[in-house]
Amino acid sequence: MSDRAAIEVFELAEILHHPQVVVLDCRYDLAEPQAGEQRFREGHIPGARYASLHRDLSAPVGRYGGRHPLPDPRQFQEFARRAGISRDTRVIVYDDQRLAFAARAWWLLRYFGHEQVSVLNGGLRAWRESGLPQESGDTAPAQSGNLTCRPRRHLVIGYGPLHRGLENPPWQLIDARDTERFLGIEEPIDPIAGHIPTAINKPWQCVTDDNGRLKSREELAGNWRDIPADEQLVNYCGSGVTACANLLSLHLIGRTNALLYAGSWSDWCAHILHPDNSDQSTQTSKAEALTVDH
Repeated sequence: MSDRAAIEVFELAEILHHPQVVVLDCRYDLAEPQAGEQRFREGHIPGARYASLHRDLSAPVGRYGGRHPLPDPRQFQEFARRAGISRDTRVIVYDDQRLAFAARAWWLLRYFGHEQVSVLNGGLRAWRESGLPQESGDTAPAQSGNLTCRPRRHLVIGYGPLHRGLENPPWQLIDARDTERFLGIEEPIDPIAGHIPTAINKPWQCVTDDNGRLKSREELAGNWRDIPADEQLVNYCGSGVTACANLLSLHLIGRTNALLYAGSWSDWCAHILHPDNSDQSTQTSKAEALTVDH
């Protein structure tokens, strides 16, 4: 089995029924959380299993951790095993939103130690446009897998180290949100508009073209050319989801040491609005300065 990060639809069609292949449908709608699963039942790649962003790819929401906290190892392991994922399984993930949610599943599997995972280039749209078959309804339960999840905690950074490092950051912060949200012009989801100080904007949509296909390696590399190749990158977005598209892009061009601030802007806002008492003295004094940084 391969550990390539992306796969074409014709390649998936050739291996679709291989016993060591599991396909995850990651479609989701932030405004209507049940819509993705409903669309899955209406039509999906044969044999695919549904992966819900809020149920399977995130932990329950708390005060901190953002709108889509990382699942703990036991939670994600139970999901992966129900989906039939074992140590030797090749996992293919797809969505219909330019890889926004599929990239989260791709990154999570790698974070938990499973490297044999690929995104489907072009997603469900490319599959359909190629005239390949679909099926509807729920997929029959899989034979339980045996994947053991061991988090690679060096791939993430939390609020505390990030906040403490702001005065002399040893990294470059990358904000994956739309430019209007980054600039604080509009904020449709989170309670505060703006971005984390020192961050630069690399919208996640730049990873794919209008059809949801990954851009060429040369185009992807060009998007990151203004940042020295040896500089440590910390990626965030609104809740740690679309930042994974940028992490996928970086992986594809060989920059594999980039980090994720999983709680992202929604977690940053929570710490401004509800300062942690254990660090009250520093956070209270800086709260106003961190809301918007034009």
